[in-house]
Amino acid sequence: MKKTPVHHKHVERGAKMVPYAGFEMPVQYAGVNEEHRTVRTKCGLFDVSHMGEFFVRGEGALPLLQYITTNDASKIKEGGIQYTCMPNGKGGIVDDLLIYRMGEQEYMLVVNASNIDKDLEWINEHNTFGAEVENRSDEIALFALQGPEAESVLAHLTDTEVRGMKYYTFTTGEVAGIEGTIISATGYTGSGGFELYVPADRAVELWDRILETGQPYGIAPAGLAARDTLRLEMGFCLYGNDIDESTSPIEANLGWITKFTKDFIDAERLQKQKEEGTERRLIGFELKGRGVPRQSYRIVTENGEDIGVVTSGTMAPSLGKVIGMGYVKTDFRQPGTEIFIEVRDKKIPAEVVKTPFYKGG
Repeated sequence: MKKTPVHHKHVERGAKMVPYAGFEMPVQYAGVNEEHRTVRTKCGLFDVSHMGEFFVRGEGALPLLQYITTNDASKIKEGGIQYTCMPNGKGGIVDDLLIYRMGEQEYMLVVNASNIDKDLEWINEHNTFGAEVENRSDEIALFALQGPEAESVLAHLTDTEVRGMKYYTFTTGEVAGIEGTIISATGYTGSGGFELYVPADRAVELWDRILETGQPYGIAPAGLAARDTLRLEMGFCLYGNDIDESTSPIEANLGWITKFTKDFIDAERLQKQKEEGTERRLIGFELKGRGVPRQSYRIVTENGEDIGVVTSGTMAPSLGKVIGMGYVKTDFRQPGTEIFIEVRDKKIPAEVVKTPFYKGG
């Protein structure tokens, strides 16, 4: 198992550690519900240093990114960030990722931890454009400072103007005395905040300073379990659950990051799907009975007809409801449609609803 640079800090605080994407990671500290509510109402700090960072440079950088991703990378301005995905040439998704435009011919790609090796191999295999591709995942630590008080906490740690930063933009500045920190107005929680990229050898320093500075604001470290419930309340896809090598961006409602103004891997196949429709679509649902839907549970009609499969499910701490996501036959995708989830051989009624489940407030 790999360990992040602040692994011992999690252990010292008594976090429950679990294997995740090849790393030993904190799943929870005080408990998932408490950590979840802290992020929604105050401020939480996540160690997400397991994520991967690639740098793509040179004249061939943009042509390479345009070819291997679905979104239009030419639209990213310096200091801008774009959400996108890499199609696999068979109608599925290699990974979803963020692209940061660092300079005129330099980009940083942030990829899922479980896909670092696979993604790097895929990118290099399709790099016929002469771009320089560098994997710096082991050199960079990443913390997510999330919640309504995140801005106030960060403002105490930097002279860089972070208040009012536009969503999906970034800047570089000194944070807690660490020069060259990438300050990114992004996150996976739906409660605002930042993601901070620092050299791995300065990670412990930053982790301690953030928690110390955030005490008056009610900050607490949060684990992967709360990260999952927070993202699910927002209807954000998790690679390996809601999207993977067998799901297309169109099926996953990611048509908004699939731009046909350029040529890219699988463009023809995906354009046909967008025009003609797909046999299944990703939906959100609320359970009307007791039980918690888990990944791979069957979605059926009242008569027991198999119409789909659950990809994610949880009791939503902010809502007091059981929610989930899954793929269903397209005829059953409309909000208000009654479906049933098979939980331990029982058919539990559920209703298709629009995402995000959590609307804020």
